[in-house]
Amino acid sequence: MKQAVMADPGKMEEGLAHEQGKEKHDGKVMGKKGAGAEDIIENEKEEKIELQQNLEQQPLVKQKTKRVATLDAFRGLTIVLMILVDDAGGAYARIDHSPWNGCTLADFVMPFFLFIVGVAIALALKKIPKINAAIKKICLRTLKLLFWGVLLQGGYSHAPNDLVYGVDMKQIRWCGILQRIALVYFIVALIETLTTKRRPTVLEPGHLSIFTAYRWQWIGGFVAFVIYMTTTYSLYVPDWSFVDDKGHRYTVKCGMRGHLGPACNAVGYVDREVWGINHLYSSPVWQRLKACTHSSPSSGPFREDAPSWCRGPFEPEGLLSSIMAILSGTIGIHYGHVLIHFKGHRERLKQWVSMALGLLIVAIILHFTDAIPINKQLYSFSYVCFTAGAAGIVFSGLYILIDVWGFRTPFLFLEWIGMNAMLVFVLGAQGILPAFFNGWYYESTNNTLVSNIILLVAFDHLSFIEKHQLTE
Repeated sequence: MKQAVMADPGKMEEGLAHEQGKEKHDGKVMGKKGAGAEDIIENEKEEKIELQQNLEQQPLVKQKTKRVATLDAFRGLTIVLMILVDDAGGAYARIDHSPWNGCTLADFVMPFFLFIVGVAIALALKKIPKINAAIKKICLRTLKLLFWGVLLQGGYSHAPNDLVYGVDMKQIRWCGILQRIALVYFIVALIETLTTKRRPTVLEPGHLSIFTAYRWQWIGGFVAFVIYMTTTYSLYVPDWSFVDDKGHRYTVKCGMRGHLGPACNAVGYVDREVWGINHLYSSPVWQRLKACTHSSPSSGPFREDAPSWCRGPFEPEGLLSSIMAILSGTIGIHYGHVLIHFKGHRERLKQWVSMALGLLIVAIILHFTDAIPINKQLYSFSYVCFTAGAAGIVFSGLYILIDVWGFRTPFLFLEWIGMNAMLVFVLGAQGILPAFFNGWYYESTNNTLVSNIILLVAFDHLSFIEKHQLTE
């Protein structure tokens, strides 16, 4: 029993007290045995108490990742914004994608997603125990995104209006939202993984230490920038032709370099050469330009004198523009690195807001001096700066509300959407959920549950208006 008492290293003070008691009552053997038994019982009680304390401390560990709530809320807000502009953009053209130069509410969705991807990569790859396993996981996630992107936006699904599925492989669209996210995720995450041994655990003093510590990430973004700018302004774009849905052939006259208009830009030329003209998006937003329709900025019939390129295809998520989009992910991962290395709210917000304001200033100068217009379709450098700066401001604002002021409850719905972003994207943004409801019809596919509900609501609305007019 003496050994059992002395073997307990966690009760040193009780052990010493026991030895003192033993010196005073050396002749009382039964007292020693009773004290040893009591010590064993006390040890068991304290082990239970320690176990309970560990279980109680587990939620505290989760609270350390409270900053992720801001990221989930931002992701959820972006999903909601995407669904809003997709559904309401047709009725309110001012919030739909800009026909060419400029930036509307819808034009923030894609760069916001890429910004979020960058922040998430920094947090997810904070510690990499096995580089090969991490690379394998990155490749698998990239392939999953590519698969779902082609399936949902390649033309296979005709939801929600048509209750059919299938796509002609001669017309399949290879590019899309998820495909661009997959490319940016793959490049940015791969750089983050391969440079894990070069990361500092503690930043060196200096305002630029956060940039120099992750120089390889910025080098990757700079390489993407150089590839885009060099190709955009130096690649010769020849004449090109296409055939519309009615079988009419049109020819677009180009023969120039560095053009940033709809017809003869290098971004579209690269996609026509790489993917093939039949695999591009057939209804580009430039069809809402004044040169194409009198209904501009809304959609409408083509003008009789509309140039031939108005009817041509263009890929808004093409290869060259997606290379430039890597820079959006690079800026996002920088915000994630700030989140990791700076522990105080003031220091984090100082880094985030200052960079966001700098990006916004650069974008505004480039746009209004006509040096590089803000253009989502081309994914221009000014567009990257403007949308990344806006993302930084929104992210900082959510961080203040949720993490600094503690207003988390009003954003729980956005957090839930953010944590289930892929599910909401597939069901809501890609029309799968409306297609499910449209699948319930009576006798005719035009007599669906959704159409009857719409007619019922419209009838009730008209009846209310008529009654209101009669009472007046």
